Amino acid sequence: MTRPVPGILTERFFHVPAHRLYSAWAAPEQLSVWWGPKGFRNTFSEFDLRPGGYWRFIMSGPDGTDYRNESVFIDVVPDMRIVFDHLTGHRFRTTAEFIPRGEGTVLRWTMVFEDAEEYERVKEFIARANEENLDRMEAMMEESI
Repeated sequence: MTRPVPGILTERFFHVPAHRLYSAWAAPEQLSVWWGPKGFRNTFSEFDLRPGGYWRFIMSGPDGTDYRNESVFIDVVPDMRIVFDHLTGHRFRTTAEFIPRGEGTVLRWTMVFEDAEEYERVKEFIARANEENLDRMEAMMEESI
């Protein structure tokens, strides 16, 4: 019998077309604005959005703590999907899917962890932080309308 893979699913409907939602993830100048929980900011040193390309950045917390992050992109389909593996700290695979629905788009954000114990330790924090990320992204998009 195989063990289920531990993961977090976050979904939200946005009143924007798929290409606009994809751009919020694919354009580093937009991504750096909303990525991370409330109060965090980002400094990107590399963002190469293609399979095998790296995303390296420092996420700075409200308390001044810096968190080094490194990910590698696995799959990129414009306006449809971005998949990357997070390689530092918590190890997981993220899949962001942009699903057209009526006058907008559903973001389906899945994070699958390599280690079940690590998942159990961080699942509540990550689920809450993902919602804060999306709150920040939604606010950024509303400002640009």
